[in-house]
Amino acid sequence: MAKKIKHVAYYRVSTQRQGRSGLGLEAQRRAVLDYLNGGAEVLAEHTEVESGARNDRPELAKALAACRVHSATLVIAKMDRLARNVAFISNLMESGVDFTAVDFPQANRLTIHVLAAVAEHERDMISQRTKAALAAAKARGVKLGRPENMTPSGRARGSRMGNAVKSARARSRAADLLPVMEELRAEGTVSLRGMAAALNERGVPAPRGGRWYPSSVKNALALAGGAS
Repeated sequence: MAKKIKHVAYYRVSTQRQGRSGLGLEAQRRAVLDYLNGGAEVLAEHTEVESGARNDRPELAKALAACRVHSATLVIAKMDRLARNVAFISNLMESGVDFTAVDFPQANRLTIHVLAAVAEHERDMISQRTKAALAAAKARGVKLGRPENMTPSGRARGSRMGNAVKSARARSRAADLLPVMEELRAEGTVSLRGMAAALNERGVPAPRGGRWYPSSVKNALALAGGAS
């Protein structure tokens, strides 16, 4: 039997009244389940009750964390309203999580890039202005530096910045995993070996892919601030 693709569902309603009544929510849920049609495993469902003036998305953050933990795909019912929300686009693009929209499946690769075109255009304009300023400076006789001629201190600073980015990503991944590990502890699995086995059984990928081992569980707990 073919292995089912893992999905995390994310729904959005715009008012507390819609959230309580289920108005619009059930239609979104039905659309998602009909689209997946039993061919995917739905690991979790997250519902955002959001006003028009609100930019934070706590439920979206939880859904993206679950996708990263389980290497799952985020699935949403409707792309149109979400696509016009800058916070959603920003969070989605920065998360590295694959997603699909039921009403516009092509959106997972096409639409996001289109929606980001305005911001990219602005960056291009800034780049062009920078290049023009450098050209003008060069014409005045100003000597411009080259990356390969960086000073040792400059190279060291760049290396530190790269390491900081890697460390931040590792801590973020560990923070995503901590609730799963706390759940295992609550169920009585407290040893590193037992937690590694449970994570492997659940199909949760290790930080570098592959299987979990006691040492990788210990490292993840240390990064997340959980007691080993």
